[in-house]
Amino acid sequence: MSQRTDGYASAVVAIAQAEDALERVPNELSAVGRAVAENEELRSVLSDRSVPASRRIGIIEDLLAAQASPVTLNVVAMLVGAGRGGQLDTVADEVLELAAATRGEVVAEVRSAVALTDSQIERLAGALRQASGRNVTVHVVVDPEIVGGLSAQIGDTVFDGSVRTRLDKMKERLS
Repeated sequence: MSQRTDGYASAVVAIAQAEDALERVPNELSAVGRAVAENEELRSVLSDRSVPASRRIGIIEDLLAAQASPVTLNVVAMLVGAGRGGQLDTVADEVLELAAATRGEVVAEVRSAVALTDSQIERLAGALRQASGRNVTVHVVVDPEIVGGLSAQIGDTVFDGSVRTRLDKMKERLS
């Protein structure tokens, strides 16, 4: 964890625990963090201290009001108000790891071309638990570049069953 954001991640986990939302808040915060990281204009506005904090928070409220829980909305507003709008993705990653550690688990980042159902995530968690020998929290990232299949990473270990990788390997063999 970076020294600049670990206090924020710890605070977010404490808030999520207090609000009995330790599963929901990290996942929602992660989705917000990815969205901000992928949108240069949004990241720029949210991290621009010359833009009044009330305006930056208003932008977040407009974007998230119908999609995120009130706890997540308040956490994101707190981070943006504290000048951490450009670091939402970093804080979100740290929150995911801290929340998992609180439950005695590690994070398995799973990339899939499509969103997974709760049943699929549950089965995947079981398979990853068996393969890694560790309790896992599955964090799904929808990534159209995967094309199909899945790629999962737990720490430095990668389980790659994506169609993209299979196609790349096939291309290498044919060259």
